[in-house]
Amino acid sequence: MPFKSEAQRRKLVSRQPAARKNASRTRKKAEAGKAATVAAFAMARSPLDRVRRLCLALPNTWEKLSHGEPTFWVGKKMFASFANADNHHGAGRHAIWCNSTHATQDLLITRSPTRYFSPPYVGPNGWVGIYLDGNPDWSEVANRLAHAHELASASSRPKARKRQRLSR
Repeated sequence: MPFKSEAQRRKLVSRQPAARKNASRTRKKAEAGKAATVAAFAMARSPLDRVRRLCLALPNTWEKLSHGEPTFWVGKKMFASFANADNHHGAGRHAIWCNSTHATQDLLITRSPTRYFSPPYVGPNGWVGIYLDGNPDWSEVANRLAHAHELASASSRPKARKRQRLSR
């Protein structure tokens, strides 16, 4: 880097060690602060906050309070409902109820009855419940929510009309 004068070069060189030292110190403080914030956020985050983040990340999704619980919708179709542990919907355990097919519901409940269940009211329609207490696999919860969203958005799309051919 060309300098206009030797004085300019000396001035820059004399500042560099202090600047590096301050930058290093600032970077370490920022990293420590970020780690503490992430740890506190992860510890304080409730299952509802995580479910809300996962659901609202899906396209065209919105949240509505229905039957006293947060529910998640795509178009005019509900695809997930949060069941709070503090009322009769959760029966003492936080859970999420997801739209599903009967085959998927049977497969999941058979595979892991401690994690999946048939929720009241909507279970006979193929919905599946996922317990969120303990240490749930959040990537699996995200996959179930994405599948439920896909089912609801496919059924809420307008059906294509068949064109009738005119006979000549």
